[in-house]
Amino acid sequence: MANLDVTTATLPLRSGGVIPQVGLGVWQAPRGGVTRDAVHAALRLGYRHVDTARIYGNEAEVGEGIRQSGIPRAEVFVTTKLWNEDQGFDKALRAFDASLQRLGLDYVDLYLLHWPVAGRRLDSWRALERIKSEGRAKHIGVSNFLVPHLDELFDASKEVPEVNQIEIHPFLQHRETRALCAKHRIIVEAYSPLTHGTRMDDPTVQAVAREVSRTPAQVLLRWGVQHGLVTLPKSTREQRIAENGAIFDFSLSEDAMKRLDALEEGCATGWDPRDQR
Repeated sequence: MANLDVTTATLPLRSGGVIPQVGLGVWQAPRGGVTRDAVHAALRLGYRHVDTARIYGNEAEVGEGIRQSGIPRAEVFVTTKLWNEDQGFDKALRAFDASLQRLGLDYVDLYLLHWPVAGRRLDSWRALERIKSEGRAKHIGVSNFLVPHLDELFDASKEVPEVNQIEIHPFLQHRETRALCAKHRIIVEAYSPLTHGTRMDDPTVQAVAREVSRTPAQVLLRWGVQHGLVTLPKSTREQRIAENGAIFDFSLSEDAMKRLDALEEGCATGWDPRDQR
C-alpha cells in the first residue's frame, strides 16, 4: 500500500512543536501481537501519531510496534494517559514512571489526565506540570474535560492544558467546550470519531459519502479534520488503517459540512463526562 499524507498534516501546539492531525487509537485493541502489528502497520503507512493509555493495557505492545517499525523515535508522536485510580500527586508521578517503563521510552510527547476525577484532578495536574518541567512529557493535557472542569483548572493551575481529548463526531459536537478550548489555544482531539460504527448508516452521512465517492468513515473523519480537530480512529486491520488515513486528497463542501453539523443530537457512544462534577 502507498504511504498516506498523514505525516505532513499537523497542527501547532501552544508551547511549540506540532501534533499530527490523524493518529492511530488503540482503545480495546487486543494485547500482544495484534496491537503491536497494527502500530507497526500504521507507521509503515505513514502515520506518525499513536494514542494509548494505561487503562487500555497495551502500552508495552505500542512500544514494541514503534521499535519494530524502525522509524526514529523523534518522528513518532506518542500519547498515553493517567487513569482514575492513579490520580493524586504522588500516585500520578509513580503511574507515569510505570507507563514509561511499559512503553520502553524515555519520554512521551503528550500525557493526559484521562478523566476529571473529582477531588483529585487538581493534584494530578500539578504532577503533570512537574513531569513536563522535567522534560519527560513534552506536552500535557486533559481528556473528557468539559467547560466546568476546564474553568476550574484555569483558576488553579500554572499551565493551561495544550490538548483536550473528548468524544466528537457530527452526532456529539461539544461546541461550547470547543469554543473555550479555541479561546485558550487548546488543541481538541476527537476520540471515537467513527461513533463505534453506530451511525455509519445515517442517511446524511451516506449521502455525503456518495457525493464525494468515499466511505462513510472517511466522511466522518474528514468532517473532524475540516473543523480543525485531531482525529483518532481505532482499527487493527491494515486495510482499514489505510482507509482512515486517506482523507487528505478530498474535501467536503460548505453545504456538506452544514448538513453534517446539523446532525447534533448529544449522542455519546462511550464515556460521558457531562455528569462528572
